[in-house]
Amino acid sequence: MKKQIYLKLHIITITKNNALQRIDNFLFQYFKTVPKNMIYRIIRKGKVRINKKRVKHNYKLQKNDIVRIPPVKIEKTRKNFFKKISFHKFILYENKELIVINKPTGMAVHGGSGLKYGIIEMLKFYYKKTNFLKLVHRLDRDTSGILLIAKKNSILRKLHDLMQKKEINKKYLALVKGKWSSKIKNITIPLFKKRLENGKRIVQINQKYGKYSKTLFKVKENFSSFATLVKAKLITGRTHQIRVHAKYAGHPIAYDALYGDKEFNLKLKNFGIDRLFLHAYSLSFQYPNTNEIFSITAPLDKHLSQCLKKLRSNNNELNV
Repeated sequence: MKKQIYLKLHIITITKNNALQRIDNFLFQYFKTVPKNMIYRIIRKGKVRINKKRVKHNYKLQKNDIVRIPPVKIEKTRKNFFKKISFHKFILYENKELIVINKPTGMAVHGGSGLKYGIIEMLKFYYKKTNFLKLVHRLDRDTSGILLIAKKNSILRKLHDLMQKKEINKKYLALVKGKWSSKIKNITIPLFKKRLENGKRIVQINQKYGKYSKTLFKVKENFSSFATLVKAKLITGRTHQIRVHAKYAGHPIAYDALYGDKEFNLKLKNFGIDRLFLHAYSLSFQYPNTNEIFSITAPLDKHLSQCLKKLRSNNNELNV
């Protein structure tokens, strides 16, 4: 039976430091290890009261507001799970404003939608004395690689501004089916996000309702006509963009559960992988308030590296 830890009743008077902050964001920071879905649930049920009244999740706090937060229970197993993970091994770089991690595959960036915890909850557990931890951008659960986390609101705003101006360069490595033609250098196809009846999210090409989306592709290595290792650079940052654009080009990414090729995936088992081969390997931008270029790379995990080694050693025998 799972043991529970009960957090006490909290009565908080809002100061000018938290004024104009949304109540959900305030609670995310206040309860570092409590998942977002639990925070939203207690707000929705009216258990969080401000000046003795119910509020919505997007209510903006005012100076001298009195916030009442009910006792919240969390599983003790959550803390035990976090303690077993050597999170420091994922950290690529850290300063007073930023944390850069090499996110492993299979790990969500935050809890919710049936997931109890993700990267952000783990960070809040390990960085107990840090009051501000926010994702600068996101990666799909099955995509590995570079993920930026802001430790200050000031750097978060500046990096979001760079992203809007398309001044953050993000590059990915993907193993795709077949021999990618060097003539296919960019794909500009509008993408439309759709939610299915089972709740799953899928992205489709839709000329009428889709949003402008552009990805640059470059062949890095061919493995006969069986597979190609490509570099992909995001110009826009739509959901599942690289995955859908690769499929549109006729070269679905290895082990893509939504847009992949089952026959191709089965053959790849002989090369030692059973996960999405999409890795955010490079990120660069001009660091705010300086003239320095911040550039960082993330190595492939052992499964992806070993897969490439096996493909190279069998390159002459490969066929589709």
